[in-house]
Amino acid sequence: MRMGMEIAATGPDKERLEAIVSGRSSPQKHVWRARIILLTAQSLGTHAIMAATGKSKPCVWRWQERFMAEGVEGLLRDKTQPPSIAPLDATVIGMVVKLTLEPPTHEATHWTVRAMAKAVGIAASTVEDLARSRPCTASLAQLQAVQRQGLRRKAPRRCRALRLAARSCHRALG
Repeated sequence: MRMGMEIAATGPDKERLEAIVSGRSSPQKHVWRARIILLTAQSLGTHAIMAATGKSKPCVWRWQERFMAEGVEGLLRDKTQPPSIAPLDATVIGMVVKLTLEPPTHEATHWTVRAMAKAVGIAASTVEDLARSRPCTASLAQLQAVQRQGLRRKAPRRCRALRLAARSCHRALG
């Protein structure tokens, strides 16, 4: 145990911690967190707690501090973490949809996934994900109108689907 840290788990806290440890349906992460606090309350040192629970020193310290700050409730919940990949900004999605409605800026007859990704500054897999996840779908009448206008080019299937979805979304929104 670190110098100056003293945990006294008495009364209802101790009963609740013991119930967590002995409960058959308690999640194991709650069980070892409660065991850390119960062993700390018995005045065992950090190394003894580490040996008994199989957890690292920073882990033991983290849960001791959390118990001192928030009590038993702090042991029963995990802190929220930001997502590992930030969601796309609406302007980036708007740029992709806008580009699908326009002819390509380079010498080509249609947008490819890679060309569109390079133009917008995102990964090609992200453009593919956008093509798959667009909530708007083209109706049969819209598809026929696009075919009549001669806008249906021999494009890769994903790009054509993205273009048609973008047109239907654009018409639905504007």
